[in-house]
Amino acid sequence: MSPLAADNPFAAPSDLPFAVPPFDRIRAEHYAPAFEAGMAEHLAEVDALLDADLDAAAFLDALQSAGQLLGRAEAVFHNLVGTDADDALRAVQEEFSPRLSAHHDAVRLDPRVVQRVRELHEDPAPDLDPEQRRLLTELHRDAARSGALLDEPGAARLRELNEELSRLTTRFDVELLADTNALAVHVDDAADLEGLGAGELARAAAAAGERGGYLLPLVLPTGQPVLESLRRRETRRRVHEASVSRGGRGGEHDTRAVLQRIAALRAERAVLLGHPDHASWVIADETAGDVEAAAGMLRRLAPAAVANARREEAELTGLLLADGEEGPLRPWDWAHYAERLRRQRFAVDAEALRPWFELERVLVDGVFATATALYGLTFTERTDVPVFSPDVRAFEVADESGPLGLYLFDPYARESKRGGAWMSSFVEQSRLLGQRPVVVNCLNVAKPAAGDPALLSVDEVETLFHEFGHTLHGLLSDVRFPRFSGTSVPRDFVEFPSQVNEFWGFEPEVLARYARHVETGEPLPADAVDGLRAARGYGQGFATTEYLAAALLDQAWHRLAPGALDGAAPEDVERFEAEALAGAGVALETVPPRYRSTYFHHVFGGGYAAAYYSYVWSEVLDADTVEWFAENGGLRRENGDRFRAAVLSRGGSVDPLEAYREFRGRDARLEPLLRRRGLDGA
Repeated sequence: MSPLAADNPFAAPSDLPFAVPPFDRIRAEHYAPAFEAGMAEHLAEVDALLDADLDAAAFLDALQSAGQLLGRAEAVFHNLVGTDADDALRAVQEEFSPRLSAHHDAVRLDPRVVQRVRELHEDPAPDLDPEQRRLLTELHRDAARSGALLDEPGAARLRELNEELSRLTTRFDVELLADTNALAVHVDDAADLEGLGAGELARAAAAAGERGGYLLPLVLPTGQPVLESLRRRETRRRVHEASVSRGGRGGEHDTRAVLQRIAALRAERAVLLGHPDHASWVIADETAGDVEAAAGMLRRLAPAAVANARREEAELTGLLLADGEEGPLRPWDWAHYAERLRRQRFAVDAEALRPWFELERVLVDGVFATATALYGLTFTERTDVPVFSPDVRAFEVADESGPLGLYLFDPYARESKRGGAWMSSFVEQSRLLGQRPVVVNCLNVAKPAAGDPALLSVDEVETLFHEFGHTLHGLLSDVRFPRFSGTSVPRDFVEFPSQVNEFWGFEPEVLARYARHVETGEPLPADAVDGLRAARGYGQGFATTEYLAAALLDQAWHRLAPGALDGAAPEDVERFEAEALAGAGVALETVPPRYRSTYFHHVFGGGYAAAYYSYVWSEVLDADTVEWFAENGGLRRENGDRFRAAVLSRGGSVDPLEAYREFRGRDARLEPLLRRRGLDGA
């Protein structure tokens, strides 16, 4: 094909600070030609490096350097599909997702690449350093896991499976976003929103727009934060039922047939690659090592979690009946009465705390200040670089050695933005490529009316600290190969640094810096700090059970054998789900899974298929690490430097558990997690 036109913004590396993409020049029509030229260039570069007589080190460098044009275009595209998708972008996604999947298969499974990697792996050059040796090991394992050893009919079928799966996961996400937007709950009468604060009412009115009345958009998980405040039971029921019906009510946005097909194809692919099921194939490449290790932990925790949840349910039922409502407690009642109980028991009103959690102060005096205390980082806002949305802010991040990278912050919900919160990279750190990281945090905080401050809930504060933990993993990366940059670690390790950072958000010395009243500047009173910290420990029965239900549901879908879904109808999804939850002992009517199958983006649209267990697996490391910080003086620079050197800077360049042992001096212990979640009897 002809070379990419010079005026295409992807044609050359960005000359902007930190090579941030030229967002102000990128349009939907630029992606297709960039993808076409990028795939052709990548294949030509691979051909050239295979024809050259390169030693081991040069071969690895060349292989990791190939495909930069395609990489530039893909990084922007995959990020913006999640944050600012429109019809034009979705059309590109529909056309190119399977083609890009096939292209990467073609490079990864090229017999010449596979053979060269095998030769180098079997007889590695003695002068290779540890990171180069690890790259060889990973490439060799990739080849086997990706089907490089298949015969031609098997390889052809694998390509077909991967292309169809790429199309289907894209479709799942598109339909889920559409149905989530369509099911936003419209309310005509403000009286039906009794319990919401003035700011929440204003945001709901603004969301309704010309339609009038009030609109309550849905967030990705089953539990909708607004349920804590809504006093009218009927309104709570409407919100909950809208949430759990996403993707499962028939019509053009139904996801059930799509997710069944995804599960069936994954099962077929796993067997083709020599594994009994998809979960076995996935977990063999994680730190857990095998399915029974991962599922065994979930099953071990479930009985104690459910017992705790039933005790909590009995307490909340008492509050419901005392209100004169008829029992039993329903799923839409739980969050409301749990919040009421927190207020009574801990003197904490989550809604009343919002004025102490103003977004700017949480970000600057909380998140940034903590990173400064632990890692010596500084943050300087840059208004001279383009961003992909008016909501986005850019910050240059530096330490004593100089600039490290660029941090993009995208806090507000938009209809074009998928639900949830996440971190991603536009540019990955790599010494080989001379790249410093450009990372983004995306949240879905309701955007305040013009001139009003954004006030966060307690959960949103926790989410911001959590996602910034991923950001630190990306920003503090110091590796040679882009393959190992930042969060490029096993799924069941990637949440570990983010969960550690989440902990800092509610430490008293950190709260004292940022939890100040938006109008008066007064600090959060000491009794409120104590109550908030105590209240965060309440409700672990519910929180653990809803999480385990989702994780075990993920395992159930991905331990299916090929053919298990032959002849299944969309309506069978609900039956499968109910049987899976009952079989795992987590089928509580009042505690639905954090994600039901029809809107489980993590596993049917994202990268967590068969790996949703990883949050609690990582939490074992997190809880053990938090105890280490407490034993060693807490928020101290020397502690942060040790964590940075052993874990955050290493990315995937070393075995993750070896990195943990280097940091902790031993393997992680389970007991801190059990204590944290009130599961000491598990």
